[in-house]
Amino acid sequence: MTVRVAIADDHAVVREGLRSLLAAVPGLELVSSVGTAREATRAAVTERPDVLVLDINMPDGSGIDVAGELARVAPDVHILMLTMFDDDDSVFAAMRAGAMGYVLKGADPEDIVRAIHAVAAGNAILGPGVASRTLAYMSARRDEPAFPTLTAREREVLDLIATGLGNAAIAARLGVSPNTVGNHVTSIFSKLHVASRAEAIVRAREAGLG
Repeated sequence: MTVRVAIADDHAVVREGLRSLLAAVPGLELVSSVGTAREATRAAVTERPDVLVLDINMPDGSGIDVAGELARVAPDVHILMLTMFDDDDSVFAAMRAGAMGYVLKGADPEDIVRAIHAVAAGNAILGPGVASRTLAYMSARRDEPAFPTLTAREREVLDLIATGLGNAAIAARLGVSPNTVGNHVTSIFSKLHVASRAEAIVRAREAGLG
């Protein structure tokens, strides 16, 4: 099956390099090559490629914004970021916006082709350099406590909330007054941006509490 690919990069030399790469790989067809964010959105909507290879830094906007817009107006177009930006913020912002893959410029041609095929198939993929940074970041995050804005006592109260205990039972368990527990609960709701005990329980259990 032929994979239809569009390219959006503000550097003509990058676009030409990708054009040559795609032409040399059976089963890949270039359907559009553009140099701005606006053109990238238009090409994705009108051409409906299987994969849009998209840079982050565009002269008229961010590729991350393009990815977010296309997730709304052209969700069938799978996005592969191909960029120089290897910082954690860019990687996670792109993936949150809807990008399926993230590869650094300078990657081996085989890695780029592999990423295009993976994204076309609906699979998430990170280039070698990005993958190692992401794994290191996630490993460091695992060492952080859940809900770092909570105090140790608030985290303890949230853990008990997640087990299904009411304020009076929590107060008895901790040896404090129900009013004190109520104050902790109010603070927890504010810090977690939740409006109900049920929401707090869901958030807590998702984080492994309870």
